[in-house]
Amino acid sequence: MTVVAEEHEAHGATFRELADGRRAVEAYHRPERTATAVRNGVGVIEMGYGVVAVTGEDRHEFVDDAVSNRVPAADGEGCYALLLDPQGAITTDMYVYNAGEQLLVFTPPARAAPLVEDWSEKVFIQDVEVRDASSDFGVFGVHGPTSTEKVASVLHGGSGSPDPRLSFVRGSLGDAGVTVVRTDAPLGEEGYEVVCAADGANEVFNTLLTRGLNAVPFGYQVYETLALEAGTPLFDTELAGRIPNVAGVRNALDFEKGCYVGQEVVSKVENQGRPSQRLVGLLPETLPQAGAAVFDGDSAAGEVTRAVESPTLDRAAAMAYVDFRLASDDVTVRVDGDEVPAEVVELPLYEGSDRSARIPEYVS
Repeated sequence: MTVVAEEHEAHGATFRELADGRRAVEAYHRPERTATAVRNGVGVIEMGYGVVAVTGEDRHEFVDDAVSNRVPAADGEGCYALLLDPQGAITTDMYVYNAGEQLLVFTPPARAAPLVEDWSEKVFIQDVEVRDASSDFGVFGVHGPTSTEKVASVLHGGSGSPDPRLSFVRGSLGDAGVTVVRTDAPLGEEGYEVVCAADGANEVFNTLLTRGLNAVPFGYQVYETLALEAGTPLFDTELAGRIPNVAGVRNALDFEKGCYVGQEVVSKVENQGRPSQRLVGLLPETLPQAGAAVFDGDSAAGEVTRAVESPTLDRAAAMAYVDFRLASDDVTVRVDGDEVPAEVVELPLYEGSDRSARIPEYVS
């Protein structure tokens, strides 16, 4: 969702329709050059999150009982977590932040409304209120090897850039109050998210672009390309409907916490020690489409989740789910009816100024 559409249009943005009917920036001019600029300096993107606010005395226990990770009890801290169905499949991923008197849950844009409906139906005697707060906020990602310097050059009234990951500080950019979150490096670079009230979003966006260190605006086309290079699985393409153990997102799981929906499946796969598939990088000679079959000799071995022409690697690159026991690194992938040679590689495909916390990990 964009709350500063006119600002984006002034910079020459094109837009994409999100699953819930709202818009987000697709790209600005020459996205391949923009990607290089982010890798070498710093860029700013408006994030299209859905935001769910959870309040009430029992808010922490209620959310902690629902999700796959342990929700922080202290103001100023956050976690990455999943909501699963009874079969252990991921129905949404999320960031949960303890913001004092409320928990703020950042979800993929189309998942906020279903999450509000689901959780509201499950509130019985608890003192909990759940509402969709997506329109209340503007959220801007600041990513790149000089993002820490960028944030420091414009943030006032806080205690400096936050550290560790998913912690946050409060301050101001110009006259707008902001919360600055240290990200978990989804693009493989140092990164922050700047959260503000929607009515202050124009000032915050312009401050991030034009004051202090220069920054380039970028959209979701570049975001998704850099995330693939960094080995970061995304909800729509790699996570939705998958079991967490298969996706390898162990940073979203707390194996010591109490029961939550889907936990039994996660624990069973963990105890078996080996899921059916694993998520890997793929370097094909020609760009495949999402869903393209991967073959090990004559045998089907997996499927491409997404593929890009990588400006950083200067070649086609992809992610794919393959058989966990796949022994060969030399496979083929189907492109326009032909089988094209490809190399299976471990993620990430590119090492930047930071390392994504979502790079798949497996215990064999």
